Amino acid sequence: TFDDGPSDRVTPRVLDTLKAYNVHATFFIVNYGESGKALIRRMIDEGHTVAIHGYSHDYAAIYKSDEAFMQNVYRLRDRLRSDFGYEAAIIRFPGGSSNTVSAHSYVGLMSLLTRAVQDAGFQYFDWNVDSNDAGGAKKAQTVFNNVTAGVSHNRVSVVLQHDIHDFSVDAVEDIIVWGLNNGYSFERLTENSPGVHHGVQN
Repeated sequence: TFDDGPSDRVTPRVLDTLKAYNVHATFFIVNYGESGKALIRRMIDEGHTVAIHGYSHDYAAIYKSDEAFMQNVYRLRDRLRSDFGYEAAIIRFPGGSSNTVSAHSYVGLMSLLTRAVQDAGFQYFDWNVDSNDAGGAKKAQTVFNNVTAGVSHNRVSVVLQHDIHDFSVDAVEDIIVWGLNNGYSFERLTENSPGVHHGVQN
């Protein structure tokens, strides 16, 4: 899975690599400009899952209340419907369902939201393998090491990467080759995929 795109510079490289190996992935997108439309169209046409990260990624704004969060989801869902006729039914909470930044609004907000998104017909997915490309990892080799070590502990892995970092994308081909050589398969997330949820902390 790739969060926070589409990026005009980085996302095409991800898509090229995935296409070369006939691998399908999931892109948790945020709001996009005109140039992003072509990238999202390509994601759809090439068989990837386009999923909702949120129209905005501004923690203070989106976790202000349950209403604010749901409006953030609906706004991006409605834009995808309007632009592509695409029905996005999968979301990822910014910061994951285990985030505690939401506690600045009120205690129990994430417990409420994890129920609310499902009541609204969405499935949410966290991750159980973190490439750490949004944290301490700043080199492709570190991303590769983190992913390959992480998936070895799970029967089903949902890997977190971001298609806004060149160094992270530099690792994608090596991860795919390693996975295929070691008996792994790569799948996009669907509503029927095994659920990977963090423990809710708020």
